[in-house]
Amino acid sequence: MCFSAEASLSAAALLLPAGAVSVYKAYRTDRRYLAICALPFLFGLQQLFEGMVWRAGEAGDMAAVGRYSLAYMFFSWLAWPVWVPAATYFVEPPRRRPLYLAFTILGAILGAGQYLPYFAHQSWLTVTFLPHVIVYGGIELFDFIFVRELTYTIYVTAVIIPLLVSSKPEIRIFGLLVGLVLGITYAFFSYAYVSVFCFGGALMSSYLVAMIFWKARQPEEAFVGACLNDGPPCK
Repeated sequence: MCFSAEASLSAAALLLPAGAVSVYKAYRTDRRYLAICALPFLFGLQQLFEGMVWRAGEAGDMAAVGRYSLAYMFFSWLAWPVWVPAATYFVEPPRRRPLYLAFTILGAILGAGQYLPYFAHQSWLTVTFLPHVIVYGGIELFDFIFVRELTYTIYVTAVIIPLLVSSKPEIRIFGLLVGLVLGITYAFFSYAYVSVFCFGGALMSSYLVAMIFWKARQPEEAFVGACLNDGPPCK
């Protein structure tokens, strides 16, 4: 697979409208899925920013590279470990929601600790352009506390485990897809895990668009019953 400005911008061009449609469909079908169905749109935004990183690098504008990289890393470090468990929180029955609240808090602590220091220490975030891939590296706050592998273990726990242990089979399938991307990234692209994992996750998020359209074709009574059992009315 080739990674480039064209790849990122093409992914954004597909995911942004697809994500908007999936959000609209979730609003019309089952509003508990609004946040999870917004993921394709958010991934599209992240890929748009990475396309801008590529373009700025090609132009030699390192100030713009820094700005767009910060925007990109906002999604990588802060949005995903918070948004994913929080979005899953809303589709779970009330008795399971404390678990997802705990995952959200864990993700917020990790994400804020990794992302916010970039504003005080701009040199901590480094961006290296290699053939067909961008390497986001540098110093991370938790490097001063424990080994980096533990940081990434916590990250995976906050992002993927909430999906895999969901009570909803369609959410577990998405978790398996994201886990597959993680495995491929670790095996073949460990030197550029941030860029490759997010690109792969963006592609996998297209599953959520198909998922909400599939749910929309289910009998309306199933949605009404689910909403009465699990929480407030969906419509």
